[in-house]
Amino acid sequence: MTVYFIGAGPGAADLITVRGARTLARCGVCLYAGSLVPTELLAECPPGARLVDTAHLDLDEITAEFVRAHEAGQDVARLHSGDPAVFSAVAEQIRRLDAHGIPYEIVPGVPAFAAAAAALGRELTVPTVGQTVILTRVAQRATPMPPGEDLATLGRSGALLVLHLAARHADRVVEELLPHYGADCPAAVVAMASRPDEIVLRGTLADIAGQMKAAGVVRTAVILVGRALAAGQFPDSFLYSAERDRDSCGRTVPDGANG
Repeated sequence: MTVYFIGAGPGAADLITVRGARTLARCGVCLYAGSLVPTELLAECPPGARLVDTAHLDLDEITAEFVRAHEAGQDVARLHSGDPAVFSAVAEQIRRLDAHGIPYEIVPGVPAFAAAAAALGRELTVPTVGQTVILTRVAQRATPMPPGEDLATLGRSGALLVLHLAARHADRVVEELLPHYGADCPAAVVAMASRPDEIVLRGTLADIAGQMKAAGVVRTAVILVGRALAAGQFPDSFLYSAERDRDSCGRTVPDGANG
């Protein structure tokens, strides 16, 4: 018996990975967050699978479901939105599984920031403009941020910021980032990324909060801030440069390999 933490993707049911879908199709129990995971994915579960919506369960109740399945010898598909690597609350579940001696495996998924970049039609790392992406959030009613990870500190880097769980606090985000990025810095918001009701907003730090209010965006959204979002004048990367040495198969030749 194994608990499989499966990244269900950002919203569209067909953005789950092949491995994720195949794993889901052979698990006798599926735990999912009903408000975040597309219900169409539940059709991938095997006939007779026990489906448990965890939207109203606390950690102890979720753990009890794992233990129940373990005692029955049933594999569990634990569906999480996006990718389990970030903002998924997987860490505390794994800690409980370790305490009970229950094996687990993580199946990666398409993260929300990647779906947002696709919706915007942008690469987030642009040569000479920005090569660093910071995934973070703001602390309000949630768990406090660790020292040194507040927006003011992260903003000093000038890197492209992707903020999760911050849609209700857009005014605060703008206020804390303005001194570091400037009012004209490109900003964007993607809500319900990859879903039929997807909302895409483009602007600057000066107007993005107002756009969010006008559009009624208060949840299931990421806020992106950084110069790479609107970069147009930049040099081509070295990756496909004609000056880069390649062998007859098109592979890059390491420096010095040609004598």
